[in-house]
Parts: sequence; structure tokens; C-alpha cells
Amino acid sequence: MSPRSSNRFNAREVARAVRAARLAGERPNRVEIDPATGRIVVILAKSGEPNDREANPWDEVLSKDANEKRPA
Repeated sequence: MSPRSSNRFNAREVARAVRAARLAGERPNRVEIDPATGRIVVILAKSGEPNDREANPWDEVLSKDANEKRPA
């Protein structure tokens, strides 16, 4: 059995990338992650493009991360 490889990214880094795009005034459309390198790419929506999104399991993770960091 080979040892488990270490994660090259985590949900916190993805949340930061999406948050940074939103703070820059852009609309993130999707996020692509290269598991081999840990590279995170935020794909932005084109202006006038409808926000047609399929259910994405990362949406729930990102919203939980954002809600946990808000002061009560």
C-alpha cells in the first residue's frame, strides 16, 4: 500500500480566491483545481451572461466557511 499523498489545496484557499474575485467586483462562474499542483483557477462570468449554475458541492463548503467567519 502506498502512503497517502498530502493535499495541495484546501477549502480555505478556494474560499479566499472566490472572495477576492467578488471583492474585485467580478462574478465568479466556476472554480477549477488541479489536484497535482494545487493550482486554483477562478473562471469569471462574462458580462450579460446568465448565471446558469449546476449544483456544486463546493458551494455548500464555501458558504459554511463564510458563515463561520462572520462575527455574531
